[in-house]
Amino acid sequence: MSDKPATLLALEHVAKRFEKPLDTAAKIANLFGAARQPQVVHAVDDVSLTIARGEVVGLVGESGCGKSTLGRMAVGLHSLSAGRREWKGQDLAQLDAAQRRRAQLGMQMIFQDPYASLNPRLRVRDIVGEAPVAHGMVSAHDQEELVAGLLQKVGLDPAVARRFPHQFSGGQRARVGIARALAVQPELLVCDEAVAALDVSIQAQVLNLFMRLRDELSLTYLFISHDLGVVRHISDRVLIMYLGRIVESAPTDVLFAQGNHPYTVALLASAPKLEAKKIDFYAVKGEIPSPLRPPSGCHFHPRCPHVMPRCRDEQPLLKEIAPGHHSACHLNDML
Repeated sequence: MSDKPATLLALEHVAKRFEKPLDTAAKIANLFGAARQPQVVHAVDDVSLTIARGEVVGLVGESGCGKSTLGRMAVGLHSLSAGRREWKGQDLAQLDAAQRRRAQLGMQMIFQDPYASLNPRLRVRDIVGEAPVAHGMVSAHDQEELVAGLLQKVGLDPAVARRFPHQFSGGQRARVGIARALAVQPELLVCDEAVAALDVSIQAQVLNLFMRLRDELSLTYLFISHDLGVVRHISDRVLIMYLGRIVESAPTDVLFAQGNHPYTVALLASAPKLEAKKIDFYAVKGEIPSPLRPPSGCHFHPRCPHVMPRCRDEQPLLKEIAPGHHSACHLNDML
């Protein structure tokens, strides 16, 4: 019997396109032969990933790369433009409404802004306790006891259950958001920049809370962040996302020590470090790499002096270059 953990969530070749419809002026212009087309943004483009039970997967990328959109697709807040989503081996699109609703309860999301994501008109007891009552998981009579237990679990005094969100600090609101997500007993939490809005000292407290809850409740995380330090601290495996695609995937220690894809190397090199030394990235024209302009040989940056002719014409595929380490770069074919 294999000791490999079972796959909890799988996304297969998923894509998300946002289309801006034509306005009235463009429609009128088309009547006169202007041939205006709706604007389409490819936020996520052909991404496949699996998350095993009990695993913490970090998803890293610069702003606008599509990582938040991918997280919302994972929990079902965004529909899929292409591909399929599986929960415990079942295609969610093939389930009936009742089965899909039960499956959706198993995956919850924690949002970046702990204030904007909480209803300012509701007290904490209703914010945290509303969903389990609505889904018939507890009776209204037991709601107060459930909320008190959840608040204690996330490090808050049950006496605050009658307060409104504006009466809390940022760190406390983050804990309320975590308690709300835990209320329906999920197995997977998608944390979208869940500590980005917090002070560094509070970040550490909330990260330690996430790690404790993982052990106590056997949780699985997809942890989305632009902070490499946070991801390195909490993740078992890291995915690097760039322009709507996963370009590298590896265990955390391997990726930070032996990043392979040129964009990954540039991303790691651009992270702040408490040391004074010159960064040398393939000695490319003396340029300091950055995520916005990585001097790479990949499909996305054909001006690199290391570029191969196929880079301009062929999209690199994510291939295994070492056990558990995948990278999408044509330079790997030359090794």
